[in-house]
Amino acid sequence: MSDNQINRREFVGGAVALAGGAATLDAAASRQPSRRSILNFNERMEYRPLGKTGLMVSAVCMGGHWKRIKTMIDPSFDGCGYCKADFTNLNHPGFIKNRHEVVSHAIESGINYIDACTTEEVLAYSRALKGRRDKMYLGCSWYQKEPRNKEYRTVAKLMETLDTGLKDAGLEYADIWRMTLPQDGLPDLAELQRIEEALVGALEKAKKAGKIRFGGLSTHNRPWLKSMIETYPKQIEVICTPYTASSKELPGDSVFTAIRKHKVGVFGIKPFADNSLFKGDSSPSSPTREEDDRRARLAIRYILGNPAITAPIPGLISRQQVDNVVLAVRERRQLDEKEKAELDQIGKEMWANLRPGYQWLKNWEYV
Repeated sequence: MSDNQINRREFVGGAVALAGGAATLDAAASRQPSRRSILNFNERMEYRPLGKTGLMVSAVCMGGHWKRIKTMIDPSFDGCGYCKADFTNLNHPGFIKNRHEVVSHAIESGINYIDACTTEEVLAYSRALKGRRDKMYLGCSWYQKEPRNKEYRTVAKLMETLDTGLKDAGLEYADIWRMTLPQDGLPDLAELQRIEEALVGALEKAKKAGKIRFGGLSTHNRPWLKSMIETYPKQIEVICTPYTASSKELPGDSVFTAIRKHKVGVFGIKPFADNSLFKGDSSPSSPTREEDDRRARLAIRYILGNPAITAPIPGLISRQQVDNVVLAVRERRQLDEKEKAELDQIGKEMWANLRPGYQWLKNWEYV
């Protein structure tokens, strides 16, 4: 990347201090390629092109996070998070059973992509897919040993991460390696360029070696994301980036201008804004379950109304939640005026309910 490019973006909008911003299913199906070319095809699911990769993925995919899974197992389960320093939660019988059942139901429903963004998630989902790897595309990031960690800002160290990660998970390859960029402050432009060169170099090397099929990145920094897509259009094929029930496309200088121009596949993370969209706790007996299900479907429908989004990737912790997002795909895509007003009010509640550690999501109201 030239200094001129980065200067025009004013060091990608302050990257020196990164921290935390249509059609019906029937109509869409009429434009689909033949079912034989779509992995795990189900006629009740819609499929969208993943940018320039040539892959067709389900309109809703499965995010790797298992927040609130405690409500599906037992109150004593210690694995309520998704990136524990130890791996004891991954071996909990209830956890193993839950992940296997939910992945199985996702496969039955025609969902064909899982996104795993931590070491623990890659291990959990590679295990859940054992014996049926041909039913799902698997996207991987080992963020603990990627450029967020200063030690992993060279091609050699990133290749070490990939090789170790694949070996530990029993995988021959990853369909997508989408590395996670740092959120913490960067000292200067030179360090930012060092990160970019390492990321791009590792993606090229891994793809040439057949260890990954496609490459990309994940970031919470909009200016940096746009700059990366524009500067490395060949290497950045897929991105994972926030897109909530209240996100709107900027009328000018939008990330989506670059996304459309360079045909980048987009997985939208945090569609439910860290569950702040909901009133209940996701438990099967929650008194607000029906209302929360309806809110989830409104959010999915709204997000899919932006054709540049390939698929939102919510964390799903039950078979019922899988059914609910699949139903959202099949419902009328366009929101009517009453639904728009309702979603606007829900969005205000969502922003107000954000936990302190997720206030950065407000930066993604306008994209």
